[in-house]
Amino acid sequence: MDAELTALATAGATALVQQMVTEGWAQARQQVAAFFSRRRGGEEEEALEGELEMSRTELVAAQRSGDEDGAADVAAEWRVRLRRALRDNPAAAGELRQLLAELRPDEGTGTEVGEVHNTISGGVQHGTVIQAGVVSGLNLGGGGAGTGPARD
Repeated sequence: MDAELTALATAGATALVQQMVTEGWAQARQQVAAFFSRRRGGEEEEALEGELEMSRTELVAAQRSGDEDGAADVAAEWRVRLRRALRDNPAAAGELRQLLAELRPDEGTGTEVGEVHNTISGGVQHGTVIQAGVVSGLNLGGGGAGTGPARD
C-alpha cells in the first residue's frame, strides 16, 4: 500500500477517535458506518454503527481510567480497518478525504501556524524568551505582554 493511502488511513482513524468524544459523534458515526457499508455493497450499516459505538464506549472508559494503551488500541483498530478498505478499493481515498473534511471542518481556517523563526541578538538575554506561533493573554511580571522582566 502506498504511503499516501497509509497516511490517509491514519488521519482518518485519528479524526474518527477525536469525533468519538464530541457532541457531533452521532452524525460522525453514521457517516463512517455509511463509508464502510459502501465498501461492502451497502450491507451491515447498522452493525457497523454498533461496532463504532462499542469502540466509543471502550475509548471513553480508557480515557477515564487513564489507560493510554486502551485508547491507542481503539485508534489502531480503526486505522487497520481504514487501511484495508483503501487497500481493497483505492478509489475510496477520495471519499475518505471528503469525509475527513466533513469531520474536521475547522481545519484550513487560517488558524494553523506554519513555521516560527526567532532571532535573539545583542548578547546575553536576562529576561524571558518565548517561542510560539500564537500567544494570547500573556502577562509577564504584571506589566502586560513583554513589558518587563518576569518576577519571582
